[in-house]
Amino acid sequence: MDVSVWKPQRVGAGPAELPNGVAPAGTRGKILRAALALFAESGYSAVSIRRIAGEVGITSASLYAHYRSKEQILAELVLIGHRELHARLTNALAAAEPAAVAQLSALVREHVLLHTDFPLLAVVTNSELHALPEELVAPALELRSSCSRLLIDSLELGVRAGVFRIENVQLGAIAIGGMAMQVAQWFGPDAPFAPDEVADNYVRYALRIVGADEGAVR
Repeated sequence: MDVSVWKPQRVGAGPAELPNGVAPAGTRGKILRAALALFAESGYSAVSIRRIAGEVGITSASLYAHYRSKEQILAELVLIGHRELHARLTNALAAAEPAAVAQLSALVREHVLLHTDFPLLAVVTNSELHALPEELVAPALELRSSCSRLLIDSLELGVRAGVFRIENVQLGAIAIGGMAMQVAQWFGPDAPFAPDEVADNYVRYALRIVGADEGAVR
C-alpha cells in the first residue's frame, strides 16, 4: 500500500478482539465483545444496555443476568486490558538483559505491540477509565500504577548508569507511555506497517527521547 495515500481508519472499525483465555465462555464473552466494539465506536456514555443486548441477540433482562450494570461490563474490559499489559511488561523485563537500554526497549516494544494487537481494547481501557466509580476501577488503577513504575524504574536505571540523559524522569515516562498509547488510535488491519515495524521504530523514538547514545538507537 502507498503510505502517502493511506488514511487511518476510525476507531471502532477493527475487530473486537480480546486476549486468549481471558474472556468468559458463552454469553458473557459475547456481551464483552459486543460492548467493546460499541464502546470503541460510540463511546461508553452513548451506549445503552439495550443496544449491547441487541448486538448479542438477547433481551436486556437476559443481559442483566450476566452483568448487573453497564459499569460492570466496562470494569471487566478495563481490568482485562490492564492485566494483559502488566503481564506483557513483566514478562518482557524478565526476558531482557538487565542493562537500561535493553530494559526500556523491551518495555516500549511490548507496550506498542499490545496496542497493535488489541487496539479497540486499548482505546476503551485508556479513554473510558474515568467513567468508572472508584470501587470498580481500583484494581485496574493498581495495575496501571505498577506498569508506570516499571517504566520509571528503567529510566532511573539508565540515568544512574549515565546512559540516559533526561531532565525529568516522570515527564519522560509520560511522553514515552503516551506515545505508545496513541498507536491504538490509528493502527488497524489496513495499516501499511507490520506490528513489529511499528514497535521497532517506537523503541528508537523512545531511546532518542531519553538521550541514549546513537549506537543504542540504531
